[in-house]
Amino acid sequence: MPYAYDALEPHLDAQTMEIHHTKHHQAYTNGLNDAWEDMSEENQDQGVIKILADLDQVKPEIRGKINFHGGGYVNHEMFWKSMAPGAGGKPDGNIAKSIDKSFGSFDKFKEEFSNKTATIQGSGWGWLVYNPKSKNVEYKAMENQDNPVIEQLVPLLGLDVWEHAYYLKYQNKRPDYIAAWWNVVDWQEINSRFSRAESFAKALFSSW
Repeated sequence: MPYAYDALEPHLDAQTMEIHHTKHHQAYTNGLNDAWEDMSEENQDQGVIKILADLDQVKPEIRGKINFHGGGYVNHEMFWKSMAPGAGGKPDGNIAKSIDKSFGSFDKFKEEFSNKTATIQGSGWGWLVYNPKSKNVEYKAMENQDNPVIEQLVPLLGLDVWEHAYYLKYQNKRPDYIAAWWNVVDWQEINSRFSRAESFAKALFSSW
């Protein structure tokens, strides 16, 4: 965790952050480590992101475990680093231009992201992704712990809407949690990811 558990108060409370990090993220990490032992050395040498981008290379009996626990591990690693104390506001630089191009404006993007993520059925994530086919940023909802790389999309910004991410403070009010989360999004980090998105796609996806 790149900051203290209470650093994102009052938007994200310290108790939820600590439980989320030490219990839920840790469980995905442990599950990935267990499944990793059952993979070939060739697979292990590639790293988890490369594996998730091409799950067919993993033997069928552990594919589901790698996708779920590997996705949970990677998603949360990105999630913590996507936020920062005193962040929020509007993006600038190239990510802002790309959002304007795809969605019309930041406000329209924020509204679409918030509404679609709030209505994800069950557990999942809302994502801002870079699509190497269209060369544009897009919104993508993913179930459970699926990471966008399984659909050859580059993840830029993800919001966890599993209940464990917000229930202690926001109970069943998922839209309130989403509205609060915008106040801690670190757009400098997201802009940095966007600057690397094309090279990331070329290195990760065999078809690019």
